[in-house]
Amino acid sequence: MTQIYSSREILDQTKDWAQKIPSYFVNPYNILRNYNVENLRGDLTASLTVAVVLLPQAIAYALIAQLPPQTGLYAAIIAALIGALWGSSFHLHTGPTNTNSLLVLTGLLAVATPDSPEYVAIAGVIAFWAGVVRLIMGIAKLGVLVNFVSDSVIIGFTGGAGILIVSKQLAHLFGVQGASSPSFYVVITNVLSQLSETHFPSFYLGAAGIIALIVLRRFAPKLPGPLITMIVGTLIVWLFSLDQQGVNVLGELPRSLPSLASIPLFDFALLRELYPYIIAVALIGLIEASSISRAIASRSGQYLDSDQEFIGQGLANIATGLFSGYPVAGSLTRSAVNYENGAKTQMAAVFSAMWTAVAMLILAPAAAFLPRVVLSAILIVTGARMVNIGGARQIFRTSVGDTVVMLITFVATLTLELQYAVLTGIIVSLARHIVQTSMPTVEVVLPEADFKHFSHQPEKAGCPQLGVITIMGSIYFGAAPHIENIIRTYQTEHPDQQFLLLRFHRVNTMDISGIHMLETLIRLYRERGGDIYLTGVRERVMDFMDKSGYLDVIGRENILDQDRAIVHIFHNVLNPATCVYTCRQKIWRECQSLPKSREPIDLSELLRVPPEALVPSISPSDFSKMIGNGNRPRIIDIREPEEFSQGHLRLAESIPMSEFITDEPVDFSGQEDVVFICRNGRRSNQLNWYFRNQGVENVYHLDGGMTALEVASLPKSGQRR
Repeated sequence: MTQIYSSREILDQTKDWAQKIPSYFVNPYNILRNYNVENLRGDLTASLTVAVVLLPQAIAYALIAQLPPQTGLYAAIIAALIGALWGSSFHLHTGPTNTNSLLVLTGLLAVATPDSPEYVAIAGVIAFWAGVVRLIMGIAKLGVLVNFVSDSVIIGFTGGAGILIVSKQLAHLFGVQGASSPSFYVVITNVLSQLSETHFPSFYLGAAGIIALIVLRRFAPKLPGPLITMIVGTLIVWLFSLDQQGVNVLGELPRSLPSLASIPLFDFALLRELYPYIIAVALIGLIEASSISRAIASRSGQYLDSDQEFIGQGLANIATGLFSGYPVAGSLTRSAVNYENGAKTQMAAVFSAMWTAVAMLILAPAAAFLPRVVLSAILIVTGARMVNIGGARQIFRTSVGDTVVMLITFVATLTLELQYAVLTGIIVSLARHIVQTSMPTVEVVLPEADFKHFSHQPEKAGCPQLGVITIMGSIYFGAAPHIENIIRTYQTEHPDQQFLLLRFHRVNTMDISGIHMLETLIRLYRERGGDIYLTGVRERVMDFMDKSGYLDVIGRENILDQDRAIVHIFHNVLNPATCVYTCRQKIWRECQSLPKSREPIDLSELLRVPPEALVPSISPSDFSKMIGNGNRPRIIDIREPEEFSQGHLRLAESIPMSEFITDEPVDFSGQEDVVFICRNGRRSNQLNWYFRNQGVENVYHLDGGMTALEVASLPKSGQRR
């Protein structure tokens, strides 16, 4: 909704925002100061388990991006440490991920050659600037933007990314030369063209690794399958000297902790080429982190500060870029393991970073015999699991629109560069959202049989005077034309219906275009002698109407209480003559006791007169004096006999209104003054106007009717029975 703020309100909000910024960066102090030693056991236990998962993943995911394995380990150590201390979630584990690695690969291949020093340095540049983007989004409270990426986009993108990951590992599985291209078609064509050159020792070892991972996950899910597979594969290569038979091995890793890297952070020519990839890495990483942290928080009950989480993700990427790493994000697998193994605070992720650093220093020599094809097996199984068949099937069953978005994103991921694939999915998703919100449901409703609720009942005839419409959705610039068209069409189909009640209880927001649309409709109804009323208006919408000046246009008296709206309109607005003599329906609760003439009477001339037409009337006090001093006029109660019998003035005679509207009008000339009365004075006012319009001057009506007499306690007891 468009909100209107005063300059003072803007200054106060800016001040509050600026004062909160420093608090984002002292998060480690708050975590350590408030740490309870009772949480230490759970955090240490979870951290050891996560470290066992993290070690093979860090190496494998770095290889997806065609980066050295130590780059993945450096990123894992730094990101877990910084992301935890400056983040909000107790359980989110930050580090290398498969999707992020694939995005990084796409960007790196566009500007550098794998295995070159520039290739590794540029990975750090992407990490640094993606971190800056995330940091700015957190400080500026722009995290809401990631909410515009729907689940159908994520499922389509991750499914396509999983297939890409699998395809890129097939060259290692078959032991053939891989293609340095992010294109799915090029990679698959390259592998198929070299199948005759398959290196069978590598293939058998990789296939055995895939089978082992599947079996371990199926029958022993609590065991660290990837780590066990890596250890067994390393032993097989060492025992049978497979490295001397053409099986590619990783090679010994450097025994060193992350060090400050020399990277071209301010090479603007390079940044112009990289910025689409930087933005894609930043946004997709935030989406991953946000969705994972929210999913786990829903189970743990933790309250999340999304802005603080963005700060943590931003600083983690900046740090990994500076310290020889590459872009990182939240990991679903490691975060789930962290939570399920008893982690209580962010310190579990900090401890996992420490265990990984120790393992790297101790186990680095063992990597000399670690077969590359076993890591490919781990990535093939991981990539296959990224294809969310269950989620895709659920979307397919429930929503055609979401299915289209998912399929478009999936195909785009396989055929376009990844940053454009993500953008395509986002654009399609946003387009669908805009179409949905620009066409909110606008229903004509009527009371149900118990009069407690309203519902759409197209088979039921409506009220000839009052229409009721429920608007279900925000009234903003995109939706206003749709809403106006429906109401205009309804008005055209019901030309005699002068009044309209708009139910706003499901309208959450409104902008100035919505205000202008309502102003147009009000003019339309008022030009034909009717009016528009609103009910169920929410506080924030009412505040906006007030600040925009709309309440002065519609009139504050036209904003009605939801429970009393129909009562007010029925007794104070609708033409009772129409209700009694023309309408054959009993729509409202208030209609049920209302008498109806046996046959509809043509009162078209009379009914054109508004009940509030200004004609000579007699006030209740003057009427009482006239009766008291003997100057008694002829008093005619023009209500129907059923109404008259329920209570009337003793001096009044009963002549229903319909009997006066005939081809031969009653002639009151030469008689004493005549005063027409009814329950609230509106029917008598109309009849008075009718005779006055024919030149009869000795007719009047009781202003406010019998209700006004009762309010003024007039006439005295005994005058009514």
